[in-house]
Amino acid sequence: MLQIKNLTITHRKDLRIIVEDFSCTLRAGDKAVIIGEEGNGKSTLLRWIYDEGLIGEYAESQGERIMSGERLAFLPQELWEADRQKTVYEFFVEEELFFDRNPKELNRLAARLHVSADFFYREQKMGTLSGGEKIKAQMMRLLLAEPTALLLDEPSNDIDLETLEWLEELIRDWKGIMLFISHDETLIENAANMVIHMEQLRRKSCPRYTVAHMSFAQYKKDRDASFENQRRQAQNDRREKKIRDEKMRRIEQSVSYRLDNISKAERDGPGRLLKKKMKAVKSMERRFEREDAEMAQMPEEEGAIYFELGEGNAAIPAGKTVLEYAADALYTPDGERVLARNLFLRVRGPEKICITGKNGAGKTTLLRSLAGQLLSRTDICVGYMPQNYEELLDLDMPPVDYLDISGEKAERTKIRTFLGALKFTADEMNRPVAELSGGQKAKILLLKMSLEHVNVLILDEPTRNFSPLSGGVIRRMLAEFPGAIISISHDRKYLEEVCDTIYELTAEGFIRREAGRNLYEKAVQEGERG
Repeated sequence: MLQIKNLTITHRKDLRIIVEDFSCTLRAGDKAVIIGEEGNGKSTLLRWIYDEGLIGEYAESQGERIMSGERLAFLPQELWEADRQKTVYEFFVEEELFFDRNPKELNRLAARLHVSADFFYREQKMGTLSGGEKIKAQMMRLLLAEPTALLLDEPSNDIDLETLEWLEELIRDWKGIMLFISHDETLIENAANMVIHMEQLRRKSCPRYTVAHMSFAQYKKDRDASFENQRRQAQNDRREKKIRDEKMRRIEQSVSYRLDNISKAERDGPGRLLKKKMKAVKSMERRFEREDAEMAQMPEEEGAIYFELGEGNAAIPAGKTVLEYAADALYTPDGERVLARNLFLRVRGPEKICITGKNGAGKTTLLRSLAGQLLSRTDICVGYMPQNYEELLDLDMPPVDYLDISGEKAERTKIRTFLGALKFTADEMNRPVAELSGGQKAKILLLKMSLEHVNVLILDEPTRNFSPLSGGVIRRMLAEFPGAIISISHDRKYLEEVCDTIYELTAEGFIRREAGRNLYEKAVQEGERG
């Protein structure tokens, strides 16, 4: 059992309360997902549960963690800096139980995560692994330690589709406690049986949390139904209040008018009756005020972000060649190893393509090469979102300064308006980018593309840091983008809802497949013909 009692976490810099009076009990068999918008403190909560010292630099905490014989293991969102310079072998041998495993057991674990049997003994630096390989290495070391409670911060980031399916199976079949953060809606829908929803209401001044022992799909359904009932009741109460108040206003005006115009002869008899009536009216008003305090309130909800992309000259003519790429071989960045051969890729018009493939296949290397080629073009306007946002962001600058090009007051006002729609507080707009969450950094890059009126997007895992509540907004925005999109993703909903064509990168070249949108349109056309 793992129990958290009365936990409150406060940000040191702005004294904002991130978590307030949080209590929760987790037992063996619980597969709890923590959801919420970017910057709401999900990772902070998970870190505190593992080791409160991990948040000491930027937050203060009060609360109690109670464990009953649990062995915790923690997967951070980013590889620890201290581990980046270690070789893969050095990373594994730091786990004491590594040497208790025989080769057969290690081979079985490697096969489950779709890596070669010699992966454990590589001399390659951990920091040079692909994003998915880093996740796999960390997950394998955690499992070697035989924990009873797994705390995972974005385990689905960057891993290939095969490993995603393994991760789903791991979470579903885990006998102990599973507490994880993920923005992969398919993973959450298929694996979680408990939801912890963290919200920040009233411009992030009022934290709220919900703990629900049910699937994510059921939680959304119940939440929407509850909010709709509360909204309907509040509307009915306000409508009845308006009718009642108008009736009382007319009665009070009538009595007041008659009192003001009463004759001397009527002051003793009818006058006293009118005064009693006015007193009764005032008494009813006070009673109604007390009743109004108990009236159903409109539900407070932290809505998904609002965002548009593709205004101005974003449309691409259908016949225009956006990209024509050919290469006999794709090499690793150091030029020492061939990743793939016989590559050819053509993108025309407003196509939306996605490149998939196993971790380490060279997808990010390829996309970085394509970005370098396209960014130098003058006939198109290209926006690029790398897997590592820090390649483009100035971490010392606040978002408003980073996005502001002209320095004009109107431009800065416009930027602040857009950032507000993306759920940034006034403080976050002026805070250095380094202090923001991964999702907030992604929003800044997308907003920059919008302000620059790009018509070609190059995106490396574009949905990886957006909450399940905002993921649909991002996918719809990208699906409706009138320009071309060249992307990498393992997000199954993104592949289904945004992409026209999927190119799987293999050692022998591309394997081309129709994607969700084209398959849907073909099905509709077939249905119409039928």
